[in-house]
Amino acid sequence: MAGNNRRTVIKIDNVNKKYQTRKGEVLALSNVNMEIKENEFICVVGPSGCGKSTLLNMIAGLLEPTEGHIYVNDKEVEGTGPERGVVFQQYALFPWLTVLKNVEYAPKLQGLRGKALEEEAMKYLKMVELEQFASSYPKELSGGMKQRVAIARAYAAKPQVLLMDEPFGALDAQTRTQLQSELIETWEKEQKTCFFITHDVEEAIILATKVVIMSARPGRIKEIVDVDIPYPRTQETKMSPRFLEIKNHIWSEVYKEYLEVRK
Repeated sequence: MAGNNRRTVIKIDNVNKKYQTRKGEVLALSNVNMEIKENEFICVVGPSGCGKSTLLNMIAGLLEPTEGHIYVNDKEVEGTGPERGVVFQQYALFPWLTVLKNVEYAPKLQGLRGKALEEEAMKYLKMVELEQFASSYPKELSGGMKQRVAIARAYAAKPQVLLMDEPFGALDAQTRTQLQSELIETWEKEQKTCFFITHDVEEAIILATKVVIMSARPGRIKEIVDVDIPYPRTQETKMSPRFLEIKNHIWSEVYKEYLEVRK
C-alpha cells in the first residue's frame, strides 16, 4: 500500500519534547524525524515511557514540540483540526447521548441535518456492526462495543488522518482480535492514513504497512520495519512464516529497549 509516489501527509521534522517535572527537566523525545505517506498504516511500538503517546498527542495538536516542527498536509500543526481524528484507550463517548447521537456529533457540526445526518451516522454504525444498538446509551455497552462506537464516531468526522492511542489495550483477547479484523477491513475501504500506538507486537504487524520501533527514553526512532505481507490479513496470517520472522525481529529489538529501561 505504501508506494514511493504517494504524497506525504504527516511530516515530523527534528522534534524534541521536554517536560518540566519536580525532579527537573525530562527529555521525552529526541530528534524524531519521519514522513508518513497517504493511506499508510503506521504502528508504533516501544517500551513504556518512550514517548509514543507524546508523539501522537503532538500530531493531534494536543501538545506542542519543545523543538522542531510537525506538518499535516504541508501545514504546521497548531492545535487540533478536523483533518485529524483521535481514538484513545479510554472510551471518550458522551454518556448523555445515545450511540447514534454520539456518531452524529461531528457530521452535525459539519452542517448535516435531518435524514441525511441519521443516514450518515448509521452508515458508520453498520461499518462497526452496531446499527442495532443505535438507541442504546454508552453505559449499556460492553468495553469492546464502546470502542467500536468511538471508532465509528472518529470515521464519521471524515478525518484524513486517524490517530489511535492503544485503542484496544483495555479489551479482552477475543474482542481485541475481532476489532483488529474490523479495523483492517474498514481501513481498506476508507483508505485513511493511520497512526496507531500499541504495546502488542502481533497487533502492530497484523495491522501495519510499517512498524516504527522506538528506543527507551529519550524516545528516538530506532528502526522502521516494512511489513511486506499482503492484505487482506486475517488471524491465520499470524501463523505464516513471514509474520513470525517479522515478529521475532521486532520483538527482539523492543526487548533490548525494555532491558535499557530496567538498567
